[in-house]
Amino acid sequence: MESLQQAVGPLLVPASARYERHCPEATLLYELVAHHYPAFLAALERDGRTLPGYVQQEFAAYLKCGRLEHGFLRVRCMACHAERLVAFSCKRRGFCPSCGARRMVETAALLVDAVLPRQPLRQWVLSVPFPLRFLFATEPAALTAVLGIVYRAIAAHLIRKAGWTQATAHAGAVTLIQRFGSALNLNIHFHLLVLDGVYVGGKDRLEFRRVAPPTKRELDELLRTITGRVGRHLQRRGWLCRDAESSHLSLDREDSTLDSLHGHSITYRIALGPRAGQKAFTLQSLPGTLLPEPDRPFLAKADGFSLHAGIVAGADERKKVERLCRYIARPAIATGRLSLTAQGQVRYTLKTPYRDGTSHVVFEPLDFIARLAALVPKPRAHLTRYHGVFAPHSQWRAAVVPAGRGQAMPPEQGTAAERHRAMSWAQRLKRVFGIEIETCSVCGGKVRVIASLEDPAVIGKILRHLGSRGLPVGLRPPSRGPPQGALEFS
Repeated sequence: MESLQQAVGPLLVPASARYERHCPEATLLYELVAHHYPAFLAALERDGRTLPGYVQQEFAAYLKCGRLEHGFLRVRCMACHAERLVAFSCKRRGFCPSCGARRMVETAALLVDAVLPRQPLRQWVLSVPFPLRFLFATEPAALTAVLGIVYRAIAAHLIRKAGWTQATAHAGAVTLIQRFGSALNLNIHFHLLVLDGVYVGGKDRLEFRRVAPPTKRELDELLRTITGRVGRHLQRRGWLCRDAESSHLSLDREDSTLDSLHGHSITYRIALGPRAGQKAFTLQSLPGTLLPEPDRPFLAKADGFSLHAGIVAGADERKKVERLCRYIARPAIATGRLSLTAQGQVRYTLKTPYRDGTSHVVFEPLDFIARLAALVPKPRAHLTRYHGVFAPHSQWRAAVVPAGRGQAMPPEQGTAAERHRAMSWAQRLKRVFGIEIETCSVCGGKVRVIASLEDPAVIGKILRHLGSRGLPVGLRPPSRGPPQGALEFS
């Protein structure tokens, strides 16, 4: 019976859905970091500079991410006892593609399943001038203040357009702060998923009232309001100095290594080497267009700011909402767009070619590492923010969000642990990639984590044993060894 189950088992799990270990050491990104990051640190040291500790930790953790020699879980089938080794991840937020994809899936699932109600949503995207991007990278308090100004302006516009007042109607939004541009440049901008209308009524009965799409004139007026309020706020806080001829940022801080890397990345310039300060090299592999820029009714521009509100999802378009959330929360680097030139330079393909035909940007290896360092966010700087009825302390949150969690949550909805359960690693893989990890690919049985290995001596013995038997790394044959512990997937 057991032999029949083993023969039929692989048919139960399609080959496309079987889990295969990710090998980061075989990727070009890992190779570039492993080979050139030490040289990058040495170049900084020669200039008497050093990276902040949290940036160095980001690189060190990435070089261990997904590597079995730095620790792993033993995953065993409870039926046939076939085992698999699953390496630990770094769980960082900077440039790791694997952990970025995991966070993308989890963020999108959380927003769709537990936060965003079945109401129409509109994406508002605000981009800011170069000086503000630098300010946001160095002063998280400024970013938080400006984001609050932006949300309040949009919410007031929606409430006023719906014909209500801020005392009788309530808006809501979730902001995902994106830190990167298509050319791996530091480009901090806001993606706001805003309810395309307002809630009115009391706690017992809230009703949603949708508003008409913004017109071009309304967008222009709204952007003027936002830029005026942002300028006045920054001036009051001393971050913006105005004189008769110009305006500029005043940070009153000593120049640091990371400030220099931020500045060069924001302005598309080379950070290290003999060409430091010059524009990064680009490839124009496509013919440029001489046609005028097309009319975009949902786009407003002024003084280096741009506001776009052209993407909307209906109340029943939940798959579209999840795809939009994944797009916004995607990792900074798409490894499929990364390659090497014949001269050993790093070539990165733009997501969308520029109007002048530019399709690629080319870096020297050390400058590429500098771009990665500039993308690392500061610790404890939240990249997802909740506003209005979605805010954690909003009295309306429990009545609006699908999960029913909030200050006014009824006690019959269970304990906090029952109300909030993060997606497991297995659930993430299955949701976005269709990969089945909880089912054994050999016999179709139930799979569980039985041990966590972190001792370098034990890890070395296991990996040497697998290598001596000629087995694929990360895969062990059916075994009956005693488990070191049990941890069931939730």
